[in-house]
Amino acid sequence: MAPHAIPDDIRRFIMLRIPSIPYLEALLLMRENPSQAWNSHGLAQRLYLPIPDCDALLEQLHKAGVAAPAPGMAGSCRYAPAEPRLAGMLDQLARVYARNLVEVSTLIHSKTNKKAQLFADAFVWRKDK
Repeated sequence: MAPHAIPDDIRRFIMLRIPSIPYLEALLLMRENPSQAWNSHGLAQRLYLPIPDCDALLEQLHKAGVAAPAPGMAGSCRYAPAEPRLAGMLDQLARVYARNLVEVSTLIHSKTNKKAQLFADAFVWRKDK
């Protein structure tokens, strides 16, 4: 794969399923250690984020079918894609991100910046003609 080339299917996946860089980083961290149980405190230490943000990340990952509750460890999750197709997309995303960190990050940031701009535009007063 050429540098700065994100396959179309991964580009769509990012636009539809990856809400933020911290979400992606948490996902990839969990993917690297699929048998490890992660709680908010552990993620916070590794990602340098506040614990409440990591609570939200774990909840998002669980709802997205990327993580599942860790057996016998309340409040903890482990990497467990709900279906093989999702696992394959996440594997491909990890490879693309490793080779195209800047382009993937820019894509995610541009998506969140567009949402912020749309929200801000909703409050712009327009003079009727």
